[in-house]
Amino acid sequence: MSLKFVITEDGSHSLFVPELNEHYHSVFGAINESQHIFIDAGLKKAISNKREINILEIGYGTGLNALMTFIELERQHIKCDYTAIEAFPLDMEIYSQLNYSEILKISNDIFLKIHEVEWGVKQIISDFFKIQKLESKVQEMSLPENNFDLVFFDAFAPDVQPELWTTTVFENIHHSMKNEAILTTYSTKGIVKRALKAAGFSIEKLPGPKGKREILRATK
Repeated sequence: MSLKFVITEDGSHSLFVPELNEHYHSVFGAINESQHIFIDAGLKKAISNKREINILEIGYGTGLNALMTFIELERQHIKCDYTAIEAFPLDMEIYSQLNYSEILKISNDIFLKIHEVEWGVKQIISDFFKIQKLESKVQEMSLPENNFDLVFFDAFAPDVQPELWTTTVFENIHHSMKNEAILTTYSTKGIVKRALKAAGFSIEKLPGPKGKREILRATK
């Protein structure tokens, strides 16, 4: 895929894929979107009574969600085992230019260290954060049973990658989650809600970030 850098409304980078006519993040603010959907609606709720957490991310993309999770959990001294699945990893010439560290006021060495973890190898980033990135398509994976406390579902939109938003995929994810674990995603399309419900989730609509009326939070 060819990629073009975009400056979103909050000053943070996103990437645009001309072949798909799709952005990696909201043009109203990449960091704002990640904070609202995945950190505030997902992570903060999931860690409300935990000192350790297992997280699964579908669609590692630019690594923004992983970086923001790292920052939040370092701040709260909560341990995290982070698993990220990505079928199309970014090249260093792309991720090394992203401006998230500057805006979030964290050393860019951390962001680069997360990106440079060898695919398929679990690596310790800090006392509170370890990560394993898997180069694969989620629909082709067998996920561990009863393992994750939180899932970030951040794939490209259902209109672009409909094969990722199916009951079968959500059943696989549901199987991998602990009871009461939650999944957050930006899409509230009817096909997404129906697939989540068919997979066994209960779902709730929450107010969305700027530019988006609602988002979804699903619970096992």
